[in-house]
Amino acid sequence: MGKAAMIVGLLQFELLLHDAESLKDKRRVVRSLKDRLHREHMVSVAEVGSADAIGSAVLAVALVGNDGRHIGSVLDAISAKVRGQLDAEVGAMRRQLIHGSQIADLDPADEPDRASIDEEMRRHSLHDAAEEGHA
Repeated sequence: MGKAAMIVGLLQFELLLHDAESLKDKRRVVRSLKDRLHREHMVSVAEVGSADAIGSAVLAVALVGNDGRHIGSVLDAISAKVRGQLDAEVGAMRRQLIHGSQIADLDPADEPDRASIDEEMRRHSLHDAAEEGHA
């Protein structure tokens, strides 16, 4: 299979939450921002670091497409929106575009079996449920 004109845009940033007094306060701000970015920009957003730290969070945004200018402008808009947050300060921010030529060809032999996928999903569900229990 040939390489597609695929581009993956990634934006990772740290939020400093000076007014958060509990993980519940932090999760409220993080969840609100994640939902807003997803809804307004049709991107995937996840908290990828500092999950148990009350005063900070590391979030990542991902966008896949075939138009680098569009992906760049979406990431620029998200960056500006994040920097304009009233209830959080932006710490470190990193942006990256990965072109399809940098990604290995698809090979059906590399695909994990269904049992491995189910086990990984179960582990993530248990982890997420445990996190929600601490909120």
